[in-house]
Amino acid sequence: MLLHHHRFEPDTTLFDLDLFRTELAGSRSPVAPFKAALRELQARLDDQFRAGADIRDLVRGRAWYLDQLLAIAWAQHEWPDDGIALVAVGGYGRGELHPHSDIDLLLLLEQDDDTAYREPLTAFITFLWDIGLEIGHSVRSLSDCEREAEADVTVITNLLESRLIAGPESLREAMRERLSAEHIWPADRFFEAKWQEQISRHYRYNNSEYHLEPNLKSSPGGLRDIQMIGWVAKRHFGTEQYTDIVANGFMNDAELRILSQGQAFLWQVRYALHMITDRAEDRLLFDHQRTIAEMFGFRDTPERLAVEQFMKRYYRHVTALAGLNDMLLQHFDEVILRGKEALETVKLNERFETKGGYIQVRSRTLFRERPAAMLELFLLMAKHPEIEGVRADTIRLIRDHRHQIDDHYREDPRHQRLFMAIMRAPGNVPRQLRRMNRYGILGKYLPEFGRAIGLMQHDLFHIYTVDAHTLLLLKFLHNFRKPEAKGDFPVAVALMQQLPKLDLLWIAGLFHDIGKGRGGDHSEIGARDVEHFCQRHHVSPHDTNLVSWLVEHHLLMSMTAQKRDISDPDVIRDFALIVRNETRLDYLYVLTVADINATNPTLWNGWRASLLRQLHAETKRALRRGLNNPPDRDDWVRETRTEARSLLQTIGVNREQIDHLWESLGEDYFLQYAPSEIVWQTQGILNHNQSPLPLVLISAPTADMSEGGTKVFIHTRSVDDLFAATAAAMEQLGLSIHDARIATSHNDWTLNTFIVLDNHGQPIRDPSHIEEMRQHLVEELDDPDDYPDIVTRHTPRQLKHFKVPTEVLIEQDPANERTLLELTAPDRPGLLARVGRIFMEQDISLSAAKIATLGERVEDVFFITTKAGEPLTDPERQQQLRERLIEVLGV
Repeated sequence: MLLHHHRFEPDTTLFDLDLFRTELAGSRSPVAPFKAALRELQARLDDQFRAGADIRDLVRGRAWYLDQLLAIAWAQHEWPDDGIALVAVGGYGRGELHPHSDIDLLLLLEQDDDTAYREPLTAFITFLWDIGLEIGHSVRSLSDCEREAEADVTVITNLLESRLIAGPESLREAMRERLSAEHIWPADRFFEAKWQEQISRHYRYNNSEYHLEPNLKSSPGGLRDIQMIGWVAKRHFGTEQYTDIVANGFMNDAELRILSQGQAFLWQVRYALHMITDRAEDRLLFDHQRTIAEMFGFRDTPERLAVEQFMKRYYRHVTALAGLNDMLLQHFDEVILRGKEALETVKLNERFETKGGYIQVRSRTLFRERPAAMLELFLLMAKHPEIEGVRADTIRLIRDHRHQIDDHYREDPRHQRLFMAIMRAPGNVPRQLRRMNRYGILGKYLPEFGRAIGLMQHDLFHIYTVDAHTLLLLKFLHNFRKPEAKGDFPVAVALMQQLPKLDLLWIAGLFHDIGKGRGGDHSEIGARDVEHFCQRHHVSPHDTNLVSWLVEHHLLMSMTAQKRDISDPDVIRDFALIVRNETRLDYLYVLTVADINATNPTLWNGWRASLLRQLHAETKRALRRGLNNPPDRDDWVRETRTEARSLLQTIGVNREQIDHLWESLGEDYFLQYAPSEIVWQTQGILNHNQSPLPLVLISAPTADMSEGGTKVFIHTRSVDDLFAATAAAMEQLGLSIHDARIATSHNDWTLNTFIVLDNHGQPIRDPSHIEEMRQHLVEELDDPDDYPDIVTRHTPRQLKHFKVPTEVLIEQDPANERTLLELTAPDRPGLLARVGRIFMEQDISLSAAKIATLGERVEDVFFITTKAGEPLTDPERQQQLRERLIEVLGV
């Protein structure tokens, strides 16, 4: 199907067909001239693409020239009669061919008996393969076509788009007649099947246009969505061009422009992909995004990488196409599927009513005469959850009138009150915000949000654009209101019941990342933006202060849990001093959990959940105790020892044995562990006392626990390379270390605890797997000097396309008499074991570690000392360590 106001005229100067026929006639074998002609044609098309020729001429020009070459090839073969035709179908049938697109051919027979045609057919197909054409072909009679099309919607779709290349046109017309909607697949049945097909396809791509590596054809908003509109219109109206849909009143010129421009952009990208990969490639992989961005003339700026600018344009096009596809398919649904139904109409007020459960305006002039109604519509849907959606004509009216939302509109108190009424509605507010975004209202009313639409960060950590991430975060927040979320998010669900004002949470979520891509700290920019929003919308100073604080500090909780030692009372007190009160803490907790889950689904696991829960609980305890009454470290140690001793004695452990063991452990040990963990470790050590082998204890969360990781406790003689050997052994097991507490008793025995997860981010619970882990670690650590091989698996493909500079930050932690080393480096197998080896080489002792993998990079924090147990304060030694880490990890 052809788009509007671009009439294709074949460029007959591109390739001289008369000269080709002359060369063919003089050639001993036709294969060589055809091969040369195809190479020459593609080379000239590629040159024109690089020179900026109209992509529509190139895609259709290739199809037109291939028609001519195939017709010539057809004439080279002897056919017994006129009972056969060569027909282009599918994408080629539409007259669209990219450099490596499949060339779909139908060898159409009038009769079922193909005996007379077998020999020339075999010769013809073999010839096409010999000249290097990538064809997809089928041989079918008219009866075959009818039978197979009736049985399979994909077959009828493929055959609907047909074009005669050679043979009698009457044969193709006979096929079209047999496949017409009067005979098989009437418009309503066809539409229903194609819609279900699209729903399934979108589901495979998480119903989102926003993918780091989208598929140009199949992702929502991709080429299939454009084709879907054409297929349905063709079946219903019998149209051949999209302009006919406009003529039938199902699309207007502005929408046709969106379709035309979107298709042209996607065609450009697809052509470039085929050209640079030299194959049929529809996945816009990281491997190719930078190349295409450069090819299209994008250049890095201080604010945005060229690839991010290119992908923003991609996302804006596919977002517009996905919205248009939604609206038009709904329109088709109302006319084709439900057009004959007697739909119930229910009046909502003087301006709106529902028809068949979908809201619509009662006057087509409503939005022009009363622009506030564009916001009122979403307020009504928030108040009436039974409304299923918006009718297509009303969606179109919204799109046609949204230009009225300007500065004057935004400053009108009536509109401000309506927007706040939406935010304060009791229903599913995030769903209305998603609808407002889909119909282009949200970005108009909040220009700051509009600037973030399609904005992406070129990394493996942020897998959605800013707008998609923000709306997904709000969806998570709403889901925390549902009892069924309690299994996965017990603390968040409990807190959502207690938060005094949910509208403040929606506002904070809407603005938390709104400052991205504008230079500077996005949290500070967002805090200023949300403060202005609150003042403009007459939010009280107290509530404005809370929302602004949440936006400015929305990363604080995750960073503290991830990078600080939250078993340290001083860390809890410092965090509590910033939070100041329990209300802020509760809002911040639910915002943080939603933010992590909406950033990347692989980030959330039981271990991260347990860290945030612990930080929330310890901070709440500190706030209730009072910020001027921090816990005394000696009291903390004494209380922990007393409780642990009592528990051990309850299970029959001798007090003298306990005290004898504990004498060598030091006070820090009792600050780092809960009484229950101390009981577990003490009992294990005392039971293992006579064995020369390392003690390895493994504890997994029970099956009904959604939070936590698998704990591995190692008690053995302390040697320099123990941490490095342990990290290497765990990586051999396919485990990822997320937390490490490295302690050594006064008599040089280790008390090392690791939190590990499998490669899916899940704790290891299977008893047989746990026993395998334990045996492997015992074998490898029995003699750490016999160092286990560092894992040398291939670095995953995606990681290779990100250049992450290795950065080392060294600062002091005077309260704990140690040094904090923060390492940012590209992720790769064996990284932690290499870090351990470097520490060993540099005579560095490790006391604790917090390990975080964020997409293509790691952000690990190590708490280190010298071998003498002193902080690493010597600038020369610091520099030596920094340089060695960068040298080893930066390659």
